[in-house]
Amino acid sequence: MNNYTFMHTLLLALLFLAPGNLSAQVSSSDSLTLEQVWNIVDSENRQLKLSDLMRSESVTNVEIAKSDRLPSLNVSGNVVHNTKFLIYTRGWFATPDYFAVSKYGYGFGYSLSLNVYEGGKYNRNIQIKREESLRQQNEYDLQRNNMHYSAAIVFYDLYKFLQFRDFLSAEITAEKKQLQTIESFYRNGTVLKSDVLRSHVKLSQLELSLSDLNKQIKVASQRLNILMAHGNGDSVAIVYHDSTMLAEISENGNYMDYVEIALSKSPAYKITLNDVNLANLNIKQVKANILPKVSLFSYYTYTYPQVSYYPYSNDFWSFGQTGLRVTFPLDNLYRNKHLHAKAKTESAQQTERVRIEQDELIVDIKEAYLQYQQASEAVKSAQENIEQNTESVRVIRNSYLSQESLLTDLLDAENTLLESKFALTSAIVNLRLSHVRLLAKTGIL
Repeated sequence: MNNYTFMHTLLLALLFLAPGNLSAQVSSSDSLTLEQVWNIVDSENRQLKLSDLMRSESVTNVEIAKSDRLPSLNVSGNVVHNTKFLIYTRGWFATPDYFAVSKYGYGFGYSLSLNVYEGGKYNRNIQIKREESLRQQNEYDLQRNNMHYSAAIVFYDLYKFLQFRDFLSAEITAEKKQLQTIESFYRNGTVLKSDVLRSHVKLSQLELSLSDLNKQIKVASQRLNILMAHGNGDSVAIVYHDSTMLAEISENGNYMDYVEIALSKSPAYKITLNDVNLANLNIKQVKANILPKVSLFSYYTYTYPQVSYYPYSNDFWSFGQTGLRVTFPLDNLYRNKHLHAKAKTESAQQTERVRIEQDELIVDIKEAYLQYQQASEAVKSAQENIEQNTESVRVIRNSYLSQESLLTDLLDAENTLLESKFALTSAIVNLRLSHVRLLAKTGIL
């Protein structure tokens, strides 16, 4: 592998292994773990704050629905200017008689209405609001789940690139020492000028790659700050030297175990169940439209003067009623037929969506489970490659120092070893992310 090929391969690796060019730069002694990043996202992320406000609103809607069951009580009063009171005792076109009425009048009183029965619509409306509140809670959990997964992607991309930076820095340090040795050989006439030039070119390429990586780190640091709602704050320090892994999945576990967990924990699946419950409640509400409405009512008023009932009077008077009112909406007998059909269709649609979501969930769990197994195998393979390539570099370097091999062979071996380090880091990141993805799909992230 020549130097140009190495440079091209290195740049492609950096671009391919960095979706979104995400990374971070250590700027303080307080390095964040993934769990700490999640905690910050939970408390500071603006999207989650908005979702939490919507969740609070849905809880308030339940209390509003409960208050609708309370009686309606009104207190009223009025002051009026009365016109002449004309009585047409001899017909419309005859001269009317006059009743002496006060020029001004007033009145005050109360009215009360209490719903007794309306097909259970009020209580069912409370159930609907509770189901909507539960759905909003599941929406929040789903968004939080997805936000955790997104944060994990960012975090492990940062982990990966910081590891890459360490690899490149170490490689540059080693290459500078090796260049000094080659220059010494050249001064003694042991090697050709071309070996010195090749070593200089490789060192320049490594430094250029490191410079590009540092620029990506600065951009990525800002992205992580935005994710944690820190705006354009300082660079982010994350823990990337520890070798601890998240709790690994049992090799003997069956992916159907995770499917069962997902069917009880997955927020996305719970949302479809909420929609089915809401559709069924809506059917009951539509059926209640043809049932009678029964309510208690009471009112009492004080009025001056009395010009509402015969015989009229200019005296202060009062009147009230208390009773039971029953109304039956006859028009709903034919209007409700189509509304009921529509509600049943919507319920059937939601039931099908549940089945579709369940099928998709099973496929997603299966895919995530297989990806984890594949990533685990990739880590083992990458570790073996590291051991082989490390030994190859040691052998070829000793051979080169003994003038038994060419510099190009040594540079190719060193490039292969560096690429294998990149590959191992990427394999470890993929293993961790595949685990996080499986947890996110099951709804327990």
